[in-house]
Amino acid sequence: MTPLANPAVRSPTSAGAGVWLDSLPVATPIAVHRTDPRSTMIAALGSTAAALSITVVWPQVWLSCRHGRTLGLSPTGSWLAVGLNLCWLTFGLLVGDGPQIATHAVVGAGNTAVLVALLRAQPQLRTRQQLRRTAAGAAGLAALAAGSVAAVVLGAATATVAAGLSAVVTLVGIVAALPQLRGILCDRTQDLSGMSPARWYLGAGSCASWTAYGWLLGQPTVWLSAGFGLVCAVATCAVLWTRGTAPRAVPRPASRAVLAAA
Repeated sequence: MTPLANPAVRSPTSAGAGVWLDSLPVATPIAVHRTDPRSTMIAALGSTAAALSITVVWPQVWLSCRHGRTLGLSPTGSWLAVGLNLCWLTFGLLVGDGPQIATHAVVGAGNTAVLVALLRAQPQLRTRQQLRRTAAGAAGLAALAAGSVAAVVLGAATATVAAGLSAVVTLVGIVAALPQLRGILCDRTQDLSGMSPARWYLGAGSCASWTAYGWLLGQPTVWLSAGFGLVCAVATCAVLWTRGTAPRAVPRPASRAVLAAA
């Protein structure tokens, strides 16, 4: 997520890092009150990173929902993106952060649309066995979000619950960056026509911005997390560049006339 001014209740992570390419905890960048060039650059980096983080998912939404292309997408990664969005939305509600709530409502809708398109296009992913394997992590995240709300309702300190929620979700978000990358690296014959290169280029730019932003502000959690996301995004971009994302031609069966002539 975008770093916030009050570290006691705000998540310490950055929006563009890791799987946050899909599940972006975004809010207002830390306000810089100095007017020197370095402060201006930091503010510009934060704003750029936040803008890129919000736009990351939409090229994939267009490709999957408008054109029905989903081949190459990781079902586990898609489920986790929705679960992480739900958790960050819950976090925003707990701390009363309007920009974060609005952002996750919008980005979460995009990630959910991609997941629905994926499940519709590939019915085998809707079987009970596949859902147990791919959606278990998202179910755990949903339970975490519900448990956090229940804890606050029962009287737990909101700041404590929000801090614990953000810490767990940050760690899960870093790990959740791996299923998509692992899938395309391990299966070199996989059709990647359902993956949007623009989505990953934007993600790499977002992660690079957050890495620089965190480094300049002296926030190791931010730049380390964003740096990990940058490595994953660049690796994915390299695979997509090398193997291409054009739909593969499906060989047509020979016509009856041709078979008869043969």
